Amino acid sequence: MNRFLLLITIVSAFTQFSCQPTAQSIVDETISAHGGEVYNSLDVEFDFRKMHYVIKTNGSDYQYERHQTDSSGIKTVDVLTNSSFVRTIADEIVTVPDSMVTKYSNSINSVAYFFLLPAPLNDAAANKKRLEDVEIKGQLYFQIEVTFAQEGGGEDFQDRFVYWINHQTKEVDYLAYSYETNGGGVRFREAYNVQTENGLRFCDYRNYGLEDLKTSLEALPALYEAGNLPLLSSIENENVVVKYK
Repeated sequence: MNRFLLLITIVSAFTQFSCQPTAQSIVDETISAHGGEVYNSLDVEFDFRKMHYVIKTNGSDYQYERHQTDSSGIKTVDVLTNSSFVRTIADEIVTVPDSMVTKYSNSINSVAYFFLLPAPLNDAAANKKRLEDVEIKGQLYFQIEVTFAQEGGGEDFQDRFVYWINHQTKEVDYLAYSYETNGGGVRFREAYNVQTENGLRFCDYRNYGLEDLKTSLEALPALYEAGNLPLLSSIENENVVVKYK
């Protein structure tokens, strides 16, 4: 091979390599496919497991509300913002111990996190890495690993996530995570009942899993396709209303 052809080959190889999408660029495209700018000015409410949730965002500021009513009709409302947590019972503000503030805040944050996906993947504490592409049910997927920095990553910052993003639609069809609390385990979620309202894509999930941290997240799609992942529950958001702000 002469020098000219060698140079062309090297330049071509470099160009192909440099044009490969990064984890960040894939996530950015995915956020756009799910709602994009809608996430920055959001007003949405829904019911989840007999509780009513309200999610409001204004740029990086947020307010998450959880409303619940007991059998005697007494209403409890939790309001979580960037800087505060307030609980009211029967419209009266009550004092909540710090340990319970953490517990309630984490619970509300978890519901909001999964509803708002994939927007939280661009949080400052989220570390993204592109893994090898995989095929699931005949479709090609980007495979993105997400871990969290200890600072700003929440109480369960050590949890590891993997997202499978469809090459064609740029949508998150599957996700998985490992966790260490209560003995630990792995979960694999399949999106279904996908809807779009006022520009926001949201969905429900079939929740599969194993109580075994030795199973790698990357192995879960093959187990799922083979029918070797037990179905544990369904994650269903009901009466979803997405409002214009």
